[in-house]
Amino acid sequence: MVLRACGFVIFRRLVQKPPPDNIEFLLMQTSYGEHHWTPPKGHVDPGEDDFTTALRETQEEAGLGKDHLRMVDGFLQRLHYRVRGKDKEVLYWLAELRDPNAQVVLSDEHQDYRWAKLEEACKLAKYQDLQDTLTAAQRYLEKQGKQ
Repeated sequence: MVLRACGFVIFRRLVQKPPPDNIEFLLMQTSYGEHHWTPPKGHVDPGEDDFTTALRETQEEAGLGKDHLRMVDGFLQRLHYRVRGKDKEVLYWLAELRDPNAQVVLSDEHQDYRWAKLEEACKLAKYQDLQDTLTAAQRYLEKQGKQ
């Protein structure tokens, strides 16, 4: 059986900087294991759909609800990897923080958070598939900005 988790790659736009340097991604550092950095995400509860899971987990882990976020249409990344001998699939949607100054409120699952531009976010992310997801999000946003 495949473990399934869902979440959001959350970004904010800084008004004082020109694109693409105005985009920062939210990464949170886990308070367990290797203290890895990741966007908010979590496991799907029985009977729950994937998108609802992403919303619930973002609220629980970062204190950011649906009203804080603007969903970006057309972006969905699927990551596949193994965790403790089990297959895992993670789905990430893309969402913009409506108010770039909104406060992140961490749950006890995380010990720190950071808003980071792509290069720093990729260094924090550590895993190639998450780095690829962040890079894809940045490119998607840059492409949207040129239309």
